[in-house]
Amino acid sequence: MPNNTLAASRTRRLVLQENVAAYLFLLPFLLFFVGFVLYPMFMCVFTSFFDATMGRKDIFIGFENFKELAADPVFWVALKNTMVIVIVSVPVTCAFSLWVATIISRMPVAATSAFRCIFYLPVVTGSVAVTMVWKWMFNNYYGIFNYLGKSMGLIDKSINWLGDPKYALGCIVLILLTTSVGQPIVLYVSALDNVDKSLVEAAEVDGATPFQAFWRVKWQQMMPTTLYILVITTINSFQCFALIQLLTSGGPKNSTMTIMYYIYYNAFKLYRYGYGNAMGVILAIIIAILSAIQFKLGREK
Repeated sequence: MPNNTLAASRTRRLVLQENVAAYLFLLPFLLFFVGFVLYPMFMCVFTSFFDATMGRKDIFIGFENFKELAADPVFWVALKNTMVIVIVSVPVTCAFSLWVATIISRMPVAATSAFRCIFYLPVVTGSVAVTMVWKWMFNNYYGIFNYLGKSMGLIDKSINWLGDPKYALGCIVLILLTTSVGQPIVLYVSALDNVDKSLVEAAEVDGATPFQAFWRVKWQQMMPTTLYILVITTINSFQCFALIQLLTSGGPKNSTMTIMYYIYYNAFKLYRYGYGNAMGVILAIIIAILSAIQFKLGREK
């Protein structure tokens, strides 16, 4: 009996030492998470109820910032533009990524690796560098799109792609698509490689067409990857900011104004921190609701 008690005591000490060591290793990350994630989130919600700006003490105003948002026409334009970006970019990104991944996953290993690197390159390349290249391509004087359009007889004169409200938002969506497909393609290629080949072969033996084998077998096994891609792509689309800041600054005539840029404009140009944080709270609620819906639909599948 004493031996059992001694062994149990040693086990508890070892477990305690392991727990202490684990928390010590986690401490830097926990401090970073609390200081740069949890605390800013709390302050964002807290400050949204204040008239907060530079040079004076914050004034508590309750829900006045949210009431002003409801009557702000620019906010509703920004919300509409943001929803257009999300509605267009998320399904197109997922569908295109899956199509490309399906094609390159059938190639030899060397070719698959090469194409994964090519498609992932815009992700690891600096967003400023990529945006500047696109800005040059859309230039209304010497841009390649105007040059090709006039050379092929598609347009009669140069188009100010980023300066015309008819085209500006579409250009932003196009750039966002090209910079968003890299990670989903890599993830889908990995997911296709992990599909149980025996189930696919069994379906083909039973007479399933390639489409049926993909839809009934492969797609079902790829649902966790698809759910992750949907959530991440949705969040990234809502947070579209660098493209807007570098290319259009929300113009022309607010045609490319998004919630993220409007938050930046109010908080860091007009110094209306409380009003900007109120928009941040609304954006967080919208993203949380859409993510919850996506998780629910993904689990039902």
